[in-house]
Amino acid sequence: MKPDLNALAVFALVAEERNFRAAAERLGVTRSAVSQTIRRLEQTLGIALVQRTTRSVSLTEAGERLHAEIAPAIADMRAALGNTEALGGRPRGVLRLAVSSIAERFLSGPFLAAFAEANPEVHLDITVTDAEFDIVAAGYDAGVRLGEVIEQDMIALPIAGDERQLAVCAPAFRDRFGVPSHPSELASFRCIGWRPAPNVVPYRWEFSDGGKEFSVAVAPEITTNDMALMIKLAVAGAGITFGMEASFRPAIARGELVPILEDYCPFFAGFYLYYPSRRNVAPKLRALIEHVQRRV
Repeated sequence: MKPDLNALAVFALVAEERNFRAAAERLGVTRSAVSQTIRRLEQTLGIALVQRTTRSVSLTEAGERLHAEIAPAIADMRAALGNTEALGGRPRGVLRLAVSSIAERFLSGPFLAAFAEANPEVHLDITVTDAEFDIVAAGYDAGVRLGEVIEQDMIALPIAGDERQLAVCAPAFRDRFGVPSHPSELASFRCIGWRPAPNVVPYRWEFSDGGKEFSVAVAPEITTNDMALMIKLAVAGAGITFGMEASFRPAIARGELVPILEDYCPFFAGFYLYYPSRRNVAPKLRALIEHVQRRV
């Protein structure tokens, strides 16, 4: 069988986007051309790779397996082409980033606005997500996450100092219901919890006592995947909530929230910009790395 490398590249884009139209736009061709290329590839291989409906596109088992096999090679080829084009050039092109929703400093507006102003030919494409996945296979240039969850084969650059998670509530809630003296007492208080997606159990609140780490599975009366909503609810007196101190800091400074259980909330390694270990880093990513280094 003669390999059709162009068809594999098209398939990789469809697998990333889960959308024929989006893949066509990235390629600069028509949706029909993408569909025909995928159909020819399926005919050549003798097996369906993509399941199409009027509303969605998904991969078959064979498609998932093929994508897993070719994604790293496709990413390396893209990087090689990008590095070759950019050698000696100025920062330019699309810089795709996957950023944790709680990376407050990185997402703070001024940080990214300053980078965009200094690099007008770099177009930032930022996906805010708390899902854990292979950024290389998904076609991202870099990501921002807590250091403890970054793969060991990545280069990681600190964005800020140590961070910690805090339990907080509104002063009115504290005055009316009191507050727990130990995290183990949280089960008897109204709590506002977080979970990354539907049908996923709420996040366990993590603490430390005398250097020994432990977690508490609270039974939240309200659960959401949106930190901004959690803060609004806590300020309104709906209960105790838990998250990154940086997320709560403005409301604490205004007196709308008060921290509790601080003796059980230790500091840990904060957020890092991470990217694949490659000899030649594209100027657009190098510019972001240098921007982070200057700011830190």
